[in-house]
Amino acid sequence: MTDEAALTTALRRGTIEYCVLALLDKRELYGVELVQQLSNGLGMITSEGTMYPLLSRLRRNGRIATTWREAPAGPPRRYYTLTADGEAALTHFRTEWVTFRSGVDRILGTES
Repeated sequence: MTDEAALTTALRRGTIEYCVLALLDKRELYGVELVQQLSNGLGMITSEGTMYPLLSRLRRNGRIATTWREAPAGPPRRYYTLTADGEAALTHFRTEWVTFRSGVDRILGTES
């Protein structure tokens, strides 16, 4: 893996959980929708193989809840929603992110 690829992987690993929580803060979604929104809309290419273990961990940690629903076509889908603990974690991350990002921007000279 190149240094650039390793950097991208490390940045994504540190933020993807909170991007998922932020997407679920807007509305409930099922796993494939989360993968699509992260990959297409945000340029954070991810796979179902990455997403489902993350969703399982978030559920075990009480940050998201799930419900099963029949799909218009195909098997039932598991929909994910944000819990109160998930909302609190997201709020905390947003505060920390602004401070962290501002500090990095100052050091790199990339402030807007």
